[in-house]
Amino acid sequence: MIYRPIGNTGMSASLIGLGTEHLDNKPYETVESVINCALEQGINMMDLFMPGTPVRQNIGKALAGRRDKVLIQGHIGSTDINQQYDVSRDLKTIKKYIDNLLLCLNTDYIDFGMLFFIDSEKDFKDVFEGDVLPYALDLKKQGKIRALGASSHHPVIARKVVESGLVDLLMFSINPAFDMAAADTYVLDYMGDDAMNYEKKLDPDRAALYRLCEQRGTAITVMKTLGAGKLISPLHTPFGKPLSVTQCIHYAVTRPAVVSALIGCSTPEQVLEAVGYLNANEEEHDYSALLQEYQGNMKGNCVYCSHCQPCPSVINIADVNKYLDIALLDETNIPPSVASHYRALEHTACECTACGSCEERCPFSVPVMQKMKKAASLFGK
Repeated sequence: MIYRPIGNTGMSASLIGLGTEHLDNKPYETVESVINCALEQGINMMDLFMPGTPVRQNIGKALAGRRDKVLIQGHIGSTDINQQYDVSRDLKTIKKYIDNLLLCLNTDYIDFGMLFFIDSEKDFKDVFEGDVLPYALDLKKQGKIRALGASSHHPVIARKVVESGLVDLLMFSINPAFDMAAADTYVLDYMGDDAMNYEKKLDPDRAALYRLCEQRGTAITVMKTLGAGKLISPLHTPFGKPLSVTQCIHYAVTRPAVVSALIGCSTPEQVLEAVGYLNANEEEHDYSALLQEYQGNMKGNCVYCSHCQPCPSVINIADVNKYLDIALLDETNIPPSVASHYRALEHTACECTACGSCEERCPFSVPVMQKMKKAASLFGK
């Protein structure tokens, strides 16, 4: 397993994480088998947004004696009033469900207290200007949560959350289909049965959000990595052909700031399929063919697909471009962490010989040699 540091929290997340929504309404034996398999494969990042007591109890039972092996995202405001999933901003109700979560998991802390479902200006105001945020900060002060996070599906609202400077972790929906949806599109309905209306370009607000998170040191865990399974379905994919699980994961984990792609699994076999990403080759990772039909609108923009490799100078061109894009947000104030990540690369832009082989391979006509010169100039190496 690969582990990535989660901002400045001192914690590190497994590159493949476990979304537990598909364990809801499943017998304990199923929950236990999936969690056992995940832990055996080195998965330590787990999202638990479901508010129901039975699934929480099953997960707590399966983790008995192994609580320290996982990092749990628990959601502040996730409820099931009237036996239906719902969002609450009522402090009394929120406290009830957080207390229940701790009790069901037989633990006295949650690693990440996630401010739940901040998708609109009203959501942001209710949480950040109401009682919810002070309660969450008090939980952190008490040690009942180790770090503060938030979940969102809307890039503009998520940006406000990150700019608040209060969250260490953002749970956000990332996949190629969602990234081609306009910022104000409600992505949970976007891949329904109706005809798609794609922008045919990567939405700039979404791309900017990922770069901002990297710049600010706010880590991202990815939900909807497989688009609720539709991206890998021949019947429901919005593209010319379905993606593989490996391609979906590779797309997600190559976005800036992403530390873990959460995959919802209901069987051990699905866990193993997700973890199989780690042993896949570059050809199996490659998602560039999917995006090539949109080349006209993406021309000149690196999508970090690594189709330009191999580089004769062994430069990881996608990583150089990723750090360069983040640095260009403010050339006069490059975050030390970004500069450090760049300089930690085994081979950097200063080693570029301008041979042009990368530009010949690039599906999106990125001026790679020009970008290498700029990176060398900005980072001084």
